[in-house]
Amino acid sequence: MKKKIRKYNINNIDELHVMVSTLKAEHELKGDLLIKHTKGYLNQFTLGAMIKRYATPSAFLKIDDKLNISSSIMSMVLPFLMNTTLFKGSGFLTKTLIGLASNKVGKTLDAEHLSAIFNSIKSWFSGTKKKDEKMPQYVDYGIPPDSETY
Repeated sequence: MKKKIRKYNINNIDELHVMVSTLKAEHELKGDLLIKHTKGYLNQFTLGAMIKRYATPSAFLKIDDKLNISSSIMSMVLPFLMNTTLFKGSGFLTKTLIGLASNKVGKTLDAEHLSAIFNSIKSWFSGTKKKDEKMPQYVDYGIPPDSETY
């Protein structure tokens, strides 16, 4: 990279002092801009920025379509959850059958099914509030009540 050489027409000491102060101010400004741009560049690679950029629902669905992570997790978690909560006092045979059945159900669930189930459960709790219906407001057609046409 070739350096650009500047030529200045300086005739006396006052012009020299003005030029020196101008160049110092320009140097400080460029240094501040360089620091600002460097911080902005490095902030792109922080953990928070990476999560915002790559941890989106569409990215999770794409990954889950390829790897079936949600169905593998559900096939392990669902039998454990069923046996420890609902069928806690059951016998060995019942727990085995429930484990096999919930394992099969867990494998069929993918991210889309889980999000649909989550949204339906969420709507049960958020759907209990009644929405206020707006009453139709009085429409003014511009005819005053005291006019002869009223």
